[in-house]
Order: sequence, then C-alpha cells, then structure tokens
Amino acid sequence: MGYQGPILITGASGGIGAATVRHLAAEGAEVIASGRNRDKLKALAEETGCRLLAFDLTSEESVREAIGGLDVWGVVNCGGYGGEIATPMDTDIDVFDKVISVNARGALLVTKYASRNMIRLGRGGAIVNVSSQAALVALKGHISYGSSKAALDNITRVSALELGPYGIRVNGVHPTVVMTEMSAFYWGRPEIGEPFLRQMPLGRWATEEEIAAPIAFLLSDGASMISGVSLPIDGGFTAC
Repeated sequence: MGYQGPILITGASGGIGAATVRHLAAEGAEVIASGRNRDKLKALAEETGCRLLAFDLTSEESVREAIGGLDVWGVVNCGGYGGEIATPMDTDIDVFDKVISVNARGALLVTKYASRNMIRLGRGGAIVNVSSQAALVALKGHISYGSSKAALDNITRVSALELGPYGIRVNGVHPTVVMTEMSAFYWGRPEIGEPFLRQMPLGRWATEEEIAAPIAFLLSDGASMISGVSLPIDGGFTAC
C-alpha cells in the first residue's frame, strides 16, 4: 500500500484506533500505538506486533519527549475525549476546555512534533486526523465535542497548506456513530438513536473497520494526490 515508514496512531486503545492498528498491521505497515488503556494496548501489541509509546496528549512536554526525535512517516490522530452532552446554556466550561485540550490541542501537538521529524527525514508522509460528523452539522448536545472537531478540521486544512511543500499530505475523516464505549451511553438510547438512524440514508451504525479502511486509504499511495480533504464516513447523513 506504499507506507514508507512507521505510522504513529494515537487513541489506539479505543475502538477506531485499535481497528486502524489491526488494519495497517495486516497490510504490513510498521505501527506505533499510543493510548490511555495500557492493558488494551499490551493486548493489541501481542496481537499485531505493533510498538507501544506512552505519552499524555494534554502535555506538550510529554508529547515532545515521546515523539520529538521519533522517526515516523505517518500519523493518525485518533485520540479523543467525548466530554459531555450539554447545550450552550448549561455546558461545563471545564469540560469544554478538556475536550478542546485532547481533541484539538492534542492533535496539534502531535502534528507539531511529528511533522518536524517527517520534514527532517525528507521522505514526505501522510497525516490523517479523525474528526466527526459533529464538525460538519449541528448535533444537539454536542457543543463541546463538535467545537473541538471543527477546530481539528481547521488544523487539518492549515497543516495541509503548510506541509504540502514537504510532500506531506494531511486529511481528515468524519465518522458517524460507531457504537464504542464512548458513544453508547448517548446514542444507544432508543429515543436518541432511532430518530437519528431514520435520517441517515444507509440507516445503520458504522463499524470500526469501516472507519479504519478509509484511514488506511488516505495514508496509502492510492491517495497520493489527496490532501486537505474532509471525508465523511457517515452513511450519507451529512448529505441530507
């Protein structure tokens, strides 16, 4: 598939991140996995042979120490925090700050230090940011999460502009709901999930592999002329 070196995946102990590790490892990529749940990461490493790398997405010092000298060709910014379900009228600003810190600021920190190494190595590369349909349309209760992902989308676009001259492509994917532990507490409620699915042309939840496969494509040589895009993986929901 044309992966020219190691690929760092944050959020690898979560559903989409772990599926992406498995997908890329099965294609022969060298994968470096990072995430919060050490037990899940250890099991993933035993299953796939990926390398593990621990750091705190909310700490620039931690990110710099972990990847400041790390030779990588690709990055998948999949680390995320769901925060709360709240309106603008009752949102907890401390929660808002944490969601922004992980989902937007954390991805920018990883991009900052990883891209420096990619430029130093001179082989180009690819970055995929895992955004959300919540960045493309207004979803009730998603003031914090949607705002963080909208910020991530701008990080994607500006990074594509700035890193393109070095042969580094930057793209974003925008998944619909995958029934991970993070999403089930809200979308698993019949009064929430059923009306949502009735609005979606495909009418079902996405699987983790259905998100991992497009991520792998955007990293591959098959996407060598694609940069700066926002790719919905949402069963047609945002097209309606």
